[in-house]
Amino acid sequence: MQIELPEKRYYGIGEVAKAFDVNTSLIRFWEKEFDALKPKKNAKGNRKFTPQDIENLKLIYHLVKERGFTLEGAKIHLRENRQKALSNFEIIDKLEHIKTELIKIKEQL
Repeated sequence: MQIELPEKRYYGIGEVAKAFDVNTSLIRFWEKEFDALKPKKNAKGNRKFTPQDIENLKLIYHLVKERGFTLEGAKIHLRENRQKALSNFEIIDKLEHIKTELIKIKEQL
């Protein structure tokens, strides 16, 4: 899964939800469920997600939506195997990026 977000310090919940193709309510729900998600809130209470939050969301999305983990299963997996899960996810993410680039090159030929 490729997430298309510009390089910024903070992202609003709307643009994060759009990038992940989910509702904002799901992002807020995951924020309550997973301790790894701690977006900053401004004086109005608007959530501002950092690039680290986006990486955590990618991992949660991968576990729940792509691999089919339950929320409890994903929590346990993150708690017990965080380093391994993150490493595997980074490898998969890099391979998907390479695949996308190769497809672009193939289309140009």
